[in-house]
Amino acid sequence: MENGNKDYVPQSLSKAIDTDESGESAVKVKCKDQREALPGEPKCVVCGRYGEYICDETDDDICSMECKQSVLCKMANRNALPFDFPPPKKLPAADECFYVKDSNCSGSSSLTCEQTELLRRKLGIVIKGDIGCAPTLSFSSCNLPQKLLQNLETAGYEMPTAVQMQAIPAACLGKNLLVSAETGSGKTVSYLVPIVSYCARVRLENFHGEKKPLAMVLTPTRELCIQVEEQAKLLGKGMPFKTALVVGGDALAGQVYRIEQGVELIVATPGRLVDLLMKHDIEFDELKTFVLDEVDCLLQKGFRDQVLQIFTALSRPQILMYSATTSPEVEKMARTMGDGTVIITAGMSNKPTKALKQLVIWVESKNKKQKLFDILASKQHFMPPLVVYVGSRLGADLLSNAITVTTGIKALSIHGHKSMKERREAMKSFLVGDVQVMVATGILGRGMDLLRVRQVIVFDMPNSIKEYVHQIGRASRLGEEGKAIVFVNGENTNLFQDLVEILKSSGAPIPRELSNSHYAVNSSHTARNGRKRKYT
Repeated sequence: MENGNKDYVPQSLSKAIDTDESGESAVKVKCKDQREALPGEPKCVVCGRYGEYICDETDDDICSMECKQSVLCKMANRNALPFDFPPPKKLPAADECFYVKDSNCSGSSSLTCEQTELLRRKLGIVIKGDIGCAPTLSFSSCNLPQKLLQNLETAGYEMPTAVQMQAIPAACLGKNLLVSAETGSGKTVSYLVPIVSYCARVRLENFHGEKKPLAMVLTPTRELCIQVEEQAKLLGKGMPFKTALVVGGDALAGQVYRIEQGVELIVATPGRLVDLLMKHDIEFDELKTFVLDEVDCLLQKGFRDQVLQIFTALSRPQILMYSATTSPEVEKMARTMGDGTVIITAGMSNKPTKALKQLVIWVESKNKKQKLFDILASKQHFMPPLVVYVGSRLGADLLSNAITVTTGIKALSIHGHKSMKERREAMKSFLVGDVQVMVATGILGRGMDLLRVRQVIVFDMPNSIKEYVHQIGRASRLGEEGKAIVFVNGENTNLFQDLVEILKSSGAPIPRELSNSHYAVNSSHTARNGRKRKYT
């Protein structure tokens, strides 16, 4: 095919899915992969790029699988009832929505096993285990309630992210999953969509039955619980779907009463849920799905015993585990909790997203506060709203007060010793823009979708490189560009090797003091020789 050939007839998209001799797919997966249309060439009806293909179902010119799904979604939405579940084969192109019956790619799918693996490679998805389905390129191909599809669209979710493409269909099949994906990649929606869909189906089929909890989500912090429940309410709006928040700081009696009135989903912290199990007779015999959000944190010492106590009180539910950072120990634990657990890795897990720019500055401890004030006074470097991470609760209070007094910029602190009311009010003031700077401990470092935040400052380096990845990840959500300014000095030598590796992989500049450090040089040399050395 010659570019600019006016007589060129676009090929059928269903026939163009075959791979060429080089192993590259002959079909463009995403709109951005397609070139602009030249004069006289057909244009995509969705985006206006080169209409290289024809959609078999509508005869429209389209540029990619992404735009084909948009056309089919619009066609499905026009035909669907307000609150019906579309049948699995409603769309003529259902086989092209990337479903396969089993892991060896047998069945009715038009995609071969090789084509499915090629698609996963393009999306950056790696699978360990028998997953039973390929990625889906649209929410509408997942057999979801029409109202849920409308709620997703209203919330701004036009296309699933990579982790959602693979995790949603797998969870809908009832698979036990351990999902690892970079911060801000949409992991929360990837487990809430199957939960909302399942709960709505069950309630519609048994509308007058006893309403016992059908799903449970555990997270390590109250703030993350609040966020998850708010997201669940948004997705379940207008459907038979109620939630209960079970966290410390609020009266347990009120939480129990809400559950007894009938809810589909419980979102809880482990400690408060154990209290509920010990003091009240709540039946969980119908609970189907058990989610551990930030699973690497929940399976650490301090949470692990509580999580296992809760898990043993359930009747072998489907277990879904999510985090941006995992380890072989977490994988081993996950397999013992869920039979046939499938491990999904999407993107660069255990590393910051590529959209995040890191600026590491060598600052001695006694000079860190003044350096922070200089940044806040700079129109070039200060980009509110801003989160500043510190290592202690007292440090958060003292630093927030110092910022307000010294710079005149309104700042608040948030940490585990504040009451639930204080924490809610602080978050509200920050999210609506009344407060420009939030000084926080690690409770805002895990899973929080601080969507307006595009900058964080790590004032005190955390104890592990995993927590560092989570903290700076608050500045980049769903692929949006963000910036992290990080203070390091000789007190952080235990993290030098891992930090240098992350900065190198991200293409970020490395301070001379860090790159020339005895600890960083020796650690790298030791690693190359296959030995590990701990520095204290």
